[in-house]
Amino acid sequence: MSGGRSILDPTEDDVRKLLACKVHLGTKNVLKPMDTYVHARRKDGIHVMDLHMTWQKLILAARIIVAIENPMDVCAISARPYGQRAILKFSQYTGSQYIAGRFTPGTFTNQIQQKFMQPRLLIVTDPRTDHQAITESSYVGVPVIAFCDTDSPLSYVDLAIPCNNRGQKAIGMLYWMLTREVLRMRGTIARSVPWEVKVDLFFYRDPEEVLKKEEEYAQQQQQHQYSGAAIQEQSTAEKATFDKTIENAPGAWGDDTAANWDSPNWGE
Repeated sequence: MSGGRSILDPTEDDVRKLLACKVHLGTKNVLKPMDTYVHARRKDGIHVMDLHMTWQKLILAARIIVAIENPMDVCAISARPYGQRAILKFSQYTGSQYIAGRFTPGTFTNQIQQKFMQPRLLIVTDPRTDHQAITESSYVGVPVIAFCDTDSPLSYVDLAIPCNNRGQKAIGMLYWMLTREVLRMRGTIARSVPWEVKVDLFFYRDPEEVLKKEEEYAQQQQQHQYSGAAIQEQSTAEKATFDKTIENAPGAWGDDTAANWDSPNWGE
């Protein structure tokens, strides 16, 4: 499927993951440069992209990243919230730089800036939202790899990976696969062994949902503690009541009341 060595072809499990995360689904609008990557159009107007070309571009992007000697010369950018966690994990495992959130103008052109950097390769999550970084990269001659939807502009984009760049799980899946391919080509991990890192780590997590789950977990822990303390108090009270009953019972050990009972006088 990659058009080269068969070892670079995706497995059946890879194709299922891409389909499950809806990587192939685009938008209702399509620009002329992206029309090449469109396979069909559904009845509801959604354009379906060719996964064969998506995988080819993904493998080519991994080969370009591996060709950079210093991993710190690669910079991943995402102004979209859904891609910020993905680029963070991508940079963590590949050793590259990342810019999450708003891109400060002049980061690539103004040397006086404190966060000035000179990358040799730029990876962009969305050409539309990250247009400032792409424009500045054209000034300094930095090549750009971009995840492009059917309506994404391709100005100053050197390598376009056709995919759904608006889906929460689609972006995470693509960055996970790109990271895996880079590590495989570097020889860090073997192709015969599945990568131990789960794709869930690359998915966007809503802070409110995370906070809500943490609060629910804390409440459950408190309920368990309260129930455990109540059971312990109840058992202690029952034990004390039992001990008191044994002590007050007639004929108990150490109780002299049992010796004062009236015995019959057999001599009368």
